[in-house]
Amino acid sequence: MESLLEELKRKLGSDADWYCENDELSGEPVTLLGLGSLIDVFETKESIRKYLTSAPGRERPENRFLGFSEEARTAEEAIEAILSGKLLVFRARTGECWIAEPVAKPLMRQIGTPNIENVVPGPVAAFTEDIRSNIGIARQYLQSGNLRVEMKAIGAAHRIDVAVLYVEGRADTVFLGKLNERLQEGKNGDVSTLQGLIRVLGFPMRSIVSRLQSTELPAEAVGALKKGRVVLFVDRMPYALVLPTQLWDLFALESDLNFPRPIMYALRALRLIGALITILLPALYVALVAVNPEALRIQLALSVAQSREGVPYPALLETLLLLLIIELILEGSIRLPKSVGPTITMVGGIVLGQAVVTAKLVSNLLIIILAATTIANSAIAGFQNSYTIRSLKYVTLLLAAVFGVLGIFAGFLLICAYFASQHTYGVSYVQLRFAKDELPHG
Repeated sequence: MESLLEELKRKLGSDADWYCENDELSGEPVTLLGLGSLIDVFETKESIRKYLTSAPGRERPENRFLGFSEEARTAEEAIEAILSGKLLVFRARTGECWIAEPVAKPLMRQIGTPNIENVVPGPVAAFTEDIRSNIGIARQYLQSGNLRVEMKAIGAAHRIDVAVLYVEGRADTVFLGKLNERLQEGKNGDVSTLQGLIRVLGFPMRSIVSRLQSTELPAEAVGALKKGRVVLFVDRMPYALVLPTQLWDLFALESDLNFPRPIMYALRALRLIGALITILLPALYVALVAVNPEALRIQLALSVAQSREGVPYPALLETLLLLLIIELILEGSIRLPKSVGPTITMVGGIVLGQAVVTAKLVSNLLIIILAATTIANSAIAGFQNSYTIRSLKYVTLLLAAVFGVLGIFAGFLLICAYFASQHTYGVSYVQLRFAKDELPHG
């Protein structure tokens, strides 16, 4: 064990936050090892001493030391424990190395409000980067004895905890088996990013349909658990990942159930209309202006032609140019600080829009159409889902520029076929329901 101590000092001793101190516990000399950046050393030592003082005569098993429950027998186990924030206690007499739960430094932020998803009716708590806090939040929202939590450590160079949550009796056992099999096969993969997790789970990397529905809201994650879905928590990711994902996720939110039923249906119908507007409206403009103007009534055709008077570009290039500007504005407003983002939106939406119309680079009608398209895209549920719909509108746009209105129908049919071809471990993306809406008794 002395060689193990020397090996730990050789590998970690050069770090600035390395903590190594000789001490005495219950009259026995020990060496305390850990990382001072992860451990509150003073509070930890005080906690151990209070425990020993309060129960000096407590009998402990012979294979335990001062109540510590786990022993590190190899250098790999000891290093893994140190890097995960544990305190190592070496016994000088016996050469044993015990792993203690220290008082950790508060490195994670407190539970706050969501930054991306907004909720009008419903709880506004959000998940944090601490996986155990997220599990606790889920248990608090779903107080059921059927809720099961499985923890898995994934990664070769550095281990990251992944928690799998499901409701026993509700989740599909075949689906769970395939998920656990993938996690076992990819136990040496990197899950520090969503792309890495998707690779570990065996999902196609080039698909624009997300296989993992992310949410910051505990109510949405718990609602998915009640419906028989599986929720993943990845350490240091401040959101829950729900799978399998389905097309209905674009239009339905758990918070909709806090409205009266007619209003709930109206809200979901609005999101559906928003998705259709996003995919079809720019393509319809290009088709009716450039390919099939005879489909318009004469008065409307003349009005459209008058709005494009002096515009030097064809309808497709005009639309792509303005769509590119809108995409840049949206991306810039997300990346910039919150104090600057609204200014960029105002400059891009008002000043730049008015300038390009005055300069006769685009038509007034196209400004109206693309503004409506951008607003409609924002009505879709789920931030990552809006990216999917934003990408698909270019399919119908390009086909409409070549085949006109017929190209729009063909593009929409291709999109529907693409959605129908997507599946998650055998669960179709266009399947409306994955399970019933009631929890089992127990």
